[in-house]
Amino acid sequence: MKKTMLIGALLATRIFAADAVPTALLAFAERGNEVKGMGAKVADLLFAELAASDSLWLVDREDLQKTLAEQELSASGMVNPAEAVKIGALTGAKVLISGSVFEVDKNIHVVARIIGTETSRTFGSSVKFEGGAGLAAQIAALARDIEKTVAEKSTVLVVPVLPAEDVAASIRRGIGGKKLPAAGISIVEEHIGAVVIDPAAETEFMLLYKEAGGVVFTKDDKDATIVISGEAFSEFAVRRGNFASVKARVEVKAVDKKSGEVLATDRETVVEVGLAEHATAKKALQNASAKIAARMIPKLAGVP
Repeated sequence: MKKTMLIGALLATRIFAADAVPTALLAFAERGNEVKGMGAKVADLLFAELAASDSLWLVDREDLQKTLAEQELSASGMVNPAEAVKIGALTGAKVLISGSVFEVDKNIHVVARIIGTETSRTFGSSVKFEGGAGLAAQIAALARDIEKTVAEKSTVLVVPVLPAEDVAASIRRGIGGKKLPAAGISIVEEHIGAVVIDPAAETEFMLLYKEAGGVVFTKDDKDATIVISGEAFSEFAVRRGNFASVKARVEVKAVDKKSGEVLATDRETVVEVGLAEHATAKKALQNASAKIAARMIPKLAGVP
C-alpha cells in the first residue's frame, strides 16, 4: 500500500512539473525615493523563490533582458498588457510578472501584476511591511500568493493547447467556406546540437493546411500557387531535476508564386517542459507551428 502511494505521489509530481507554466519576471518599478534600490532586491528575491516552484518555469533572465533590449520593450514593472503579449510571443512566456514598490504611511508596499500574455487578463498580489525589516519573508509570502493565483486563474491566464483536430476545426470556421490556394510548403528545422528527423513544424503546418481543405505540394512544385516557407529551431534551455525546458521559435511567410508578393508573415516562440529533451523540442515546434497556422491560413483563404 505504501509503495503504491509513493509511486502515485511521484507520478503526480511528474505530471505537475511537466505542466509548469513558462513565466517571465520583470524588474519592479520604484515609486519614490523612500524605496530607492528596493526594486532590484524584490525582483532578485522573488526570482529565487519562484525558481524553486514546481508550478512555474521561469524564463532565463539574461535571455529575457536581451530580448527586451533588442525589441526596445519595457523591462520595468510598468509594462502594459499589449507589451506583455509581445514579450510572451518573443520569449514563450505564458505569464508575465511585473510590479512596483512604494511607501505609504511608513509601510513598504510591494504590488505584483500577474498578466496572461495570451489573454491579457491581469490579476494582482501584494504584501506590506514596516521599513526594510522582514523583506525576505514578505517576498516569500508574495511568491506563494503568486503561485496560488496562477494555479487558481490558469484557465483565464493561459490558453490551453488544443488537439490538432480542434485547431483544424477552428481554422475551417475562420475560412468560412472559402477556397485555399494550392501551397508548396517548406519549413527548415534545426534543434541546436542535434540532427533533425521528420521536421515537426513543417509536418504540423502541412497537416493543418490539408485539414482546412487546402492542397499541399513540395515547395518547388509547379502546381503550387503560393509558397509557404520558413525556419524553425529549438534549443535546450535549462534542466531542473528530471525535467528539461526547451524553447522553440518558428518564422513563416507566404508568398504569391507568380507575382512575388508577400501575402502574410508570422512568428511564434514556445517554451515546453518535459522529461525527454528531443521529444519536448518536437512538441514545442509543433505547438508554435500550429499557432502560426491558426492565424495565417484564414488570411490566405480566397487568394487567387
